[in-house]
Amino acid sequence: MVQEHRARREVRMGWILLLVQLPSDPSRHRVAVWRELRRGGAVPVGAGTWALPASPAFQAAIDRARTLCARGGGTFAILDAVPRDEESDRVLRDAFVSARLEEWAEFERDCGRFEQDIADETAKGTTTFSELEEQEQSLDRLRRWYRDLRKRDVLLLPEARNAERRLRSCEGLLNDFAERVYEAVRRSDTWSGEHRVVRPAELG
Repeated sequence: MVQEHRARREVRMGWILLLVQLPSDPSRHRVAVWRELRRGGAVPVGAGTWALPASPAFQAAIDRARTLCARGGGTFAILDAVPRDEESDRVLRDAFVSARLEEWAEFERDCGRFEQDIADETAKGTTTFSELEEQEQSLDRLRRWYRDLRKRDVLLLPEARNAERRLRSCEGLLNDFAERVYEAVRRSDTWSGEHRVVRPAELG
């Protein structure tokens, strides 16, 4: 998969290298910095060395990681780097692309679980507001996750567009499920009020 993205690679881009050193004990500081870097989109490329594309989109995450590193008594160096040749660029780019592809694949798996949950509840004839609310919360989590992934995917991989279409599909399924809940409750004549239909979120 990474090789397919190599063929679409344009001119070499600039990178940010983060050199992070922390005491081994207590380990919580190392874990906190590691989690923040991962969450921010950085990829490990060596012992204590992380890489990110040179983009303002990552500055907030870098600042948070640097603050956590300082609290743990460590050192945090930020270097601007431009690969000298194609092979050097490939090392950094492939590491970054692999991480993003893994995240998009995980997102699509979660969309699949959401779709299956809706299918299961439909097959069981579940038409309660509590179940609808639970599914709405699951969809909201997918929306937030999608927005976070898009912020990190500064290379604009095709998988981002696929994920957006998958999320739109999930929104449509929830709308259909909400309609069934509304109709079931309306027929039972035990509830009156306005039905709230889930609207497509602003994506990206």
